[in-house]
Amino acid sequence: MSAEVQIVDHPMVQHKLTLLRQTETGTKNFREYLREIGWFLGMESLKDLPLTDKAIETPVAPMTGKEIAGKKLALISILRAGDGLLAPLLDIVPTAKIGQIGLARNEETLQPYKYSFKMPERMDQRLAVVIDPMLATGGSAIYAVNALKEIGVKKIKFICLVAAPEGVKALSDAHPDVQITTAAVDDRLTDIGYITPGLGDAGDRIFGTNL
Repeated sequence: MSAEVQIVDHPMVQHKLTLLRQTETGTKNFREYLREIGWFLGMESLKDLPLTDKAIETPVAPMTGKEIAGKKLALISILRAGDGLLAPLLDIVPTAKIGQIGLARNEETLQPYKYSFKMPERMDQRLAVVIDPMLATGGSAIYAVNALKEIGVKKIKFICLVAAPEGVKALSDAHPDVQITTAAVDDRLTDIGYITPGLGDAGDRIFGTNL
Protein backbone atom coordinates (compact mmCIF):
# COMPACT_ATOMS: atom_id res chain seq x y z
CA MET A 1 0.00 0.00 0.00
CA SER A 2 1.28 3.48 -0.86
CA ALA A 3 -0.04 6.94 -0.10
CA GLU A 4 -2.32 8.78 -2.49
CA VAL A 5 -0.34 11.53 -4.25
CA GLN A 6 -2.30 14.38 -5.86
CA ILE A 7 -0.36 16.61 -8.27
CA VAL A 8 -2.30 19.80 -8.94
CA ASP A 9 -1.63 20.37 -12.63
CA HIS A 10 -4.06 23.26 -13.18
CA PRO A 11 -2.51 25.56 -15.83
CA MET A 12 -2.55 28.59 -13.52
CA VAL A 13 -0.79 26.62 -10.77
CA GLN A 14 1.94 25.49 -13.15
CA HIS A 15 2.31 29.00 -14.61
CA LYS A 16 2.65 30.62 -11.18
CA LEU A 17 4.97 27.86 -9.99
CA THR A 18 7.33 28.70 -12.85
CA LEU A 19 7.27 32.37 -11.85
CA LEU A 20 7.82 31.45 -8.21
CA ARG A 21 10.82 29.21 -8.95
CA GLN A 22 12.79 31.91 -10.77
CA THR A 23 15.84 33.35 -9.02
CA GLU A 24 14.81 36.92 -9.87
CA THR A 25 11.42 36.59 -8.14
CA GLY A 26 11.60 38.81 -5.07
CA THR A 27 10.13 38.26 -1.60
CA LYS A 28 6.87 40.15 -2.25
CA ASN A 29 6.04 38.28 -5.43
CA PHE A 30 7.19 34.95 -3.97
CA ARG A 31 4.69 35.34 -1.14
CA GLU A 32 1.93 36.32 -3.55
CA TYR A 33 2.51 33.36 -5.87
CA LEU A 34 2.74 30.99 -2.90
CA ARG A 35 -0.57 32.25 -1.55
CA GLU A 36 -2.26 31.91 -4.95
CA ILE A 37 -0.93 28.38 -5.50
CA GLY A 38 -1.73 27.45 -1.90
CA TRP A 39 -5.41 28.15 -2.49
CA PHE A 40 -5.51 25.58 -5.31
CA LEU A 41 -3.56 23.05 -3.24
CA GLY A 42 -5.94 23.44 -0.33
CA MET A 43 -9.05 23.09 -2.48
CA GLU A 44 -7.69 19.89 -4.04
CA SER A 45 -6.57 18.40 -0.74
CA LEU A 46 -9.93 19.07 0.94
CA LYS A 47 -12.18 17.98 -1.92
CA ASP A 48 -13.22 14.83 -0.06
CA LEU A 49 -14.47 16.54 3.10
CA PRO A 50 -17.83 15.06 4.15
CA LEU A 51 -20.97 17.09 3.51
CA THR A 52 -24.32 17.24 5.22
CA ASP A 53 -27.66 18.70 4.11
CA LYS A 54 -28.74 22.15 5.26
CA ALA A 55 -32.15 23.72 4.71
CA ILE A 56 -31.83 27.37 3.66
CA GLU A 57 -33.86 30.20 2.12
CA THR A 58 -32.57 31.92 -1.01
CA PRO A 59 -34.04 35.27 -2.14
CA VAL A 60 -36.24 33.23 -4.49
CA ALA A 61 -37.17 29.95 -2.78
CA PRO A 62 -36.31 27.48 -0.02
CA MET A 63 -33.83 24.74 -0.87
CA THR A 64 -31.61 22.09 0.65
CA GLY A 65 -27.95 22.99 0.27
CA LYS A 66 -24.75 21.36 1.47
CA GLU A 67 -22.31 22.30 4.22
CA ILE A 68 -19.13 20.79 5.60
CA ALA A 69 -19.91 18.20 8.26
CA GLY A 70 -18.06 18.30 11.54
CA LYS A 71 -15.84 21.34 10.91
CA LYS A 72 -13.14 19.90 13.19
CA LEU A 73 -10.05 20.74 11.18
CA ALA A 74 -6.56 21.78 12.25
CA LEU A 75 -3.82 23.24 10.08
CA ILE A 76 -0.43 22.08 11.33
CA SER A 77 2.42 24.29 10.17
CA ILE A 78 5.96 22.92 10.16
CA LEU A 79 7.92 26.01 11.16
CA ARG A 80 8.96 28.25 9.85
CA ALA A 81 8.26 27.83 6.15
CA GLY A 82 4.89 26.17 6.71
CA ASP A 83 3.49 29.52 7.85
CA GLY A 84 3.75 30.68 4.24
CA LEU A 85 0.84 28.36 3.36
CA LEU A 86 -1.38 29.26 6.31
CA ALA A 87 -3.05 32.31 4.73
CA PRO A 88 -4.55 30.59 1.66
CA LEU A 89 -5.77 27.64 3.70
CA LEU A 90 -7.37 29.96 6.23
CA ASP A 91 -9.06 31.71 3.31
CA ILE A 92 -10.68 28.35 2.53
CA VAL A 93 -11.39 27.24 6.12
CA PRO A 94 -11.33 30.39 8.30
CA THR A 95 -12.59 28.48 11.36
CA ALA A 96 -9.68 25.99 11.32
CA LYS A 97 -7.54 25.71 14.43
CA ILE A 98 -3.78 26.13 14.03
CA GLY A 99 -0.97 23.99 15.40
CA GLN A 100 2.76 24.48 14.98
CA ILE A 101 5.66 22.05 15.00
CA GLY A 102 9.08 23.68 15.20
CA LEU A 103 11.62 21.48 13.43
CA ALA A 104 15.18 22.24 12.40
CA ARG A 105 17.49 20.10 10.28
CA ASN A 106 20.87 18.82 11.32
CA GLU A 107 22.94 19.78 8.28
CA GLU A 108 25.30 16.83 8.78
CA THR A 109 22.78 14.02 9.24
CA LEU A 110 19.92 15.81 7.37
CA GLN A 111 17.61 14.57 10.17
CA PRO A 112 15.09 16.86 11.90
CA TYR A 113 14.95 17.70 15.57
CA LYS A 114 12.04 19.34 17.44
CA TYR A 115 12.25 22.66 19.27
CA SER A 116 8.52 23.47 19.61
CA PHE A 117 5.20 21.60 19.60
CA LYS A 118 1.95 23.56 20.08
CA MET A 119 -1.39 21.96 19.27
CA PRO A 120 -5.08 22.84 19.61
CA GLU A 121 -7.19 20.82 22.03
CA ARG A 122 -9.05 17.65 21.05
CA MET A 123 -6.63 16.77 18.25
CA ASP A 124 -7.86 13.17 18.37
CA GLN A 125 -11.18 14.44 16.96
CA ARG A 126 -9.71 16.56 14.17
CA LEU A 127 -8.51 16.16 10.61
CA ALA A 128 -4.92 17.41 10.70
CA VAL A 129 -3.60 19.07 7.54
CA VAL A 130 0.18 19.31 7.79
CA ILE A 131 1.70 22.08 5.66
CA ASP A 132 5.28 22.67 4.56
CA PRO A 133 6.29 24.14 1.18
CA MET A 134 9.00 21.54 0.58
CA LEU A 135 8.96 17.74 0.86
CA ALA A 136 12.65 16.97 0.37
CA THR A 137 14.07 13.99 2.29
CA GLY A 138 10.72 13.46 3.98
CA GLY A 139 12.31 13.54 7.43
CA SER A 140 10.41 16.55 8.74
CA ALA A 141 7.08 15.36 7.37
CA ILE A 142 7.53 11.88 8.87
CA TYR A 143 8.58 13.39 12.21
CA ALA A 144 5.48 15.63 12.23
CA VAL A 145 3.09 12.81 11.34
CA ASN A 146 4.66 10.54 13.97
CA ALA A 147 4.18 13.26 16.58
CA LEU A 148 0.53 13.76 15.60
CA LYS A 149 -0.26 10.06 15.68
CA GLU A 150 1.36 9.82 19.12
CA ILE A 151 -1.26 12.26 20.47
CA GLY A 152 -4.12 10.32 18.89
CA VAL A 153 -4.68 12.02 15.52
CA LYS A 154 -6.33 9.50 13.22
CA LYS A 155 -6.72 11.34 9.92
CA ILE A 156 -3.83 13.33 8.45
CA LYS A 157 -3.18 15.02 5.09
CA PHE A 158 0.04 16.63 3.89
CA ILE A 159 0.25 19.66 1.58
CA CYS A 160 3.47 20.93 0.01
CA LEU A 161 4.40 23.16 -2.88
CA VAL A 162 7.21 21.06 -4.38
CA ALA A 163 8.36 17.52 -3.58
CA ALA A 164 11.31 15.30 -4.37
CA PRO A 165 10.58 11.69 -5.39
CA GLU A 166 12.73 10.53 -2.48
CA GLY A 167 10.59 12.48 -0.01
CA VAL A 168 7.33 11.25 -1.51
CA LYS A 169 8.53 7.66 -1.24
CA ALA A 170 9.82 8.08 2.31
CA LEU A 171 6.58 9.64 3.58
CA SER A 172 4.46 7.16 1.64
CA ASP A 173 6.40 4.19 2.97
CA ALA A 174 6.28 5.44 6.56
CA HIS A 175 2.65 6.58 6.47
CA PRO A 176 0.70 5.13 3.52
CA ASP A 177 -2.54 6.47 5.02
CA VAL A 178 -1.44 10.12 4.61
CA GLN A 179 -2.61 11.77 1.40
CA ILE A 180 0.02 14.01 -0.23
CA THR A 181 -0.99 17.04 -2.30
CA THR A 182 1.64 19.01 -4.22
CA ALA A 183 2.08 21.24 -7.26
CA ALA A 184 5.11 19.29 -8.56
CA VAL A 185 7.30 16.27 -7.98
CA ASP A 186 10.76 17.37 -9.14
CA ASP A 187 13.72 15.36 -10.42
CA ARG A 188 15.72 14.39 -7.35
CA LEU A 189 17.58 15.51 -4.24
CA THR A 190 21.07 16.98 -4.34
CA ASP A 191 23.87 15.47 -2.25
CA ILE A 192 23.06 17.94 0.54
CA GLY A 193 19.33 17.19 0.54
CA TYR A 194 17.90 20.02 -1.56
CA ILE A 195 15.20 19.49 -4.18
CA THR A 196 16.39 20.02 -7.75
CA PRO A 197 15.49 21.97 -9.79
CA GLY A 198 13.42 23.14 -6.82
CA LEU A 199 13.20 26.80 -5.84
CA GLY A 200 15.88 27.24 -3.21
CA ASP A 201 15.13 27.55 0.50
CA ALA A 202 11.41 28.31 0.78
CA GLY A 203 11.73 29.78 4.28
CA ASP A 204 14.44 32.20 3.23
CA ARG A 205 12.45 33.27 0.20
CA ILE A 206 9.24 33.76 2.19
CA PHE A 207 10.85 35.72 5.00
CA GLY A 208 13.54 37.51 2.99
CA THR A 209 16.47 36.08 4.93
CA ASN A 210 19.90 34.88 3.76
CA LEU A 211 19.22 35.88 0.16
